[in-house]
Amino acid sequence: MADAGGAGFGILLRQARLAASLTIEALAEASGVSVRGIGDLERGRRATPQRGTVAALADGLGLGEAERERLLAAARSGRNPRHAPAGLLALPRGIDDFVGREAELIRLAALAGRQPTGLPVVVAVSGPPGAGKTTLALHAARELADRFPDGHLMVDLRGMDDDPPGPAELMLRVLKALGIADRDLAKAGPQGHPELYRQALAERRCLLVLDNGRDEAQVRPLLPSAGAGMVVVTSRRMLTGLENIHRLPIGELSPAEATAFLASVAGQERADADPAALAEVAKRCAHLPLALRVAGNWLATRTGWTVRRLADRLALEERRLETLTAGDLHLSAAFELSYRQLTPAAGRLFRFLALVDGPDFSAAGAAQLTGQHLYDAEDALEELVETGLLGTGQDRYRLHDLLCLYARSRLHAEESAEDIAAARTALHGWLLDTAVVAGRWYEPDHGAPPPTWQGVVDLSTAGNARAWLQAEGANWLAAFRAAATAGDHATVVEVAEALHWFSDQWIFWGHWPEVFATAARSAQALGDPLVEATQLNYHAWALLICEGRHHDSLDRSAQALAAARQAADLPQQGWARYYSAWALRLLGDHTAAAHHHREAARHFEAAGDLHGTLQAVSARAHALLLAGRYEESVTEAVRILAFLQHAGDRIEPHIAAIARANLQTNIGRAHASLEHWSEAAGHLRTAVELWRDSGNIGMESHALIHLGNALLATGQREQARDAFTRCLGLGTAADPGSVSQAREGLAALDAR
Repeated sequence: MADAGGAGFGILLRQARLAASLTIEALAEASGVSVRGIGDLERGRRATPQRGTVAALADGLGLGEAERERLLAAARSGRNPRHAPAGLLALPRGIDDFVGREAELIRLAALAGRQPTGLPVVVAVSGPPGAGKTTLALHAARELADRFPDGHLMVDLRGMDDDPPGPAELMLRVLKALGIADRDLAKAGPQGHPELYRQALAERRCLLVLDNGRDEAQVRPLLPSAGAGMVVVTSRRMLTGLENIHRLPIGELSPAEATAFLASVAGQERADADPAALAEVAKRCAHLPLALRVAGNWLATRTGWTVRRLADRLALEERRLETLTAGDLHLSAAFELSYRQLTPAAGRLFRFLALVDGPDFSAAGAAQLTGQHLYDAEDALEELVETGLLGTGQDRYRLHDLLCLYARSRLHAEESAEDIAAARTALHGWLLDTAVVAGRWYEPDHGAPPPTWQGVVDLSTAGNARAWLQAEGANWLAAFRAAATAGDHATVVEVAEALHWFSDQWIFWGHWPEVFATAARSAQALGDPLVEATQLNYHAWALLICEGRHHDSLDRSAQALAAARQAADLPQQGWARYYSAWALRLLGDHTAAAHHHREAARHFEAAGDLHGTLQAVSARAHALLLAGRYEESVTEAVRILAFLQHAGDRIEPHIAAIARANLQTNIGRAHASLEHWSEAAGHLRTAVELWRDSGNIGMESHALIHLGNALLATGQREQARDAFTRCLGLGTAADPGSVSQAREGLAALDAR
């Protein structure tokens, strides 16, 4: 147990410095003791200053004989702490290069500062192996030491041992450290030790760190039920079974914190020599504190190595875990301790999770890897979360980058190549099958999944389908790429076809040009000109809208027109004309655009394609807007809205919703160009709501910019600010150009 002497010396030193009206820097200059040394002494981080240091401080403070002797006595008290029994530490030596965790330290300080209520404060710090739970607890304990005058204890619960100590043994150690006499322990007997333990802690304002807890059964009996003390429990497990405690989960550091931490270990001079390489090393360490410490120690002890050399070595995934070893610090060994405690089912799932391509995944996806029932997979996932090997957020799970490498090493060591290939095939097949069913919600003549579909995810509504497609985007895209690489062209085309109309709902995702270019190549490989024309048209749309490559889009739609003519297919000829007109319109060639518009409408009408016809006539309203014929544009848009009302359910609901929102945006922009500001704002507000209702964030961001500009033109500055602010709040699915315009609009408002 830490004696109060260390803290007493620090308090006494601070009082003397303030009485002398000296800053720490001034005292450092007067005494010759470093600024950091004085700060550590005042905060109780150093409890045993040498006599020469104390004498120098006394001289710098100008103390008289009595005050000098008092300071020396406090220092001597700090050098003679009471004996701590084996297995119980009085806050062991901390780590001087602690970086980050400011929010966590602030919260711990706030909890420690709560007014006494008769109940101790208990905080559970949980996180994956190597997250720095013990380091955080020790650092916080030293920061908070002066708030707990009756002592500061740390008990290693050895939760990762094969046979960790039980509560009875740990209680006895604490009781001895608290100075409970042997005769009192003998008198109470083992049966009475729990009551003696609770009483001893209730009578003292102590800070107790219970480090490396195994589970609730080990930790729960050690939590005091009364008193004004504080208990900080660290564990790889979340200890969800504990009641009435505060929870403080931690993970990796931020990129800035990680590079600062790495620099503090490796040395600032080496860090400054190549900051880009340093940031790369931090990224390869996945910003995990233990990995960063190993990498920093590696650099500190290998002065002949440049930071770039280590960064290049860590770039090799197959050797990364092997590289992250320095002396007795082994990153993979830290992971091994948790891994070997898993049940067989959880261990097997952990290994196969290395096959997940995206940054996170669902329980349904995990179940495909092992062939488990969904509920069994959920149980195994929760075990992995509880043991700190898996992160979670809402209904998604995430395997830390370095843990993924470790899982991959166990996968190839413990599973056959055949089983690995089968698991990957099962996951990819499920992802693509589900993507097709989800995407068809937005396709004409499809909608809800057929009654025969037996899926494990809820696709009962279009909203659920959109949410699944977006959440699993990185995973089904990886499966799509794998199908293309394997030459499964029919599957590639089927997936792209199913997602065609859905792509309007998620325009600025960033991968539609790749999806439809890949599908166009697969269609060409299949030798079907109609399928090729279709996918070329989709790619023309993606190039035009997602990337703004107008000339490239024109080339693609020309290829689509040639393939559609070869197939003698009128609808695809109409779509090729439609995309050509769109590109030409944006390029300012309104005459050529008008020709393609007329041809598109003619082809759609001849084919009886109602959806194509709707797009063609809607595009005409937009063309009139861009040509400066604003009144005509409004008239045309109003006519099309009436047509939509009359057509009713002959138009697929999602296509009709997009058309209405586009037309309201068009009318609003036309009125704005005519400086009919009230009408413009009204139609643009309607457009914003329609886009929001449809879940189309990208187009909602467009409409908000037009609305903000219209409001600004009428002097409604606060309403304009609200529109721009809402645009910024839409997140990554918003149009990047609109987000940039929103920032400019807010900056202009602030400047005024």
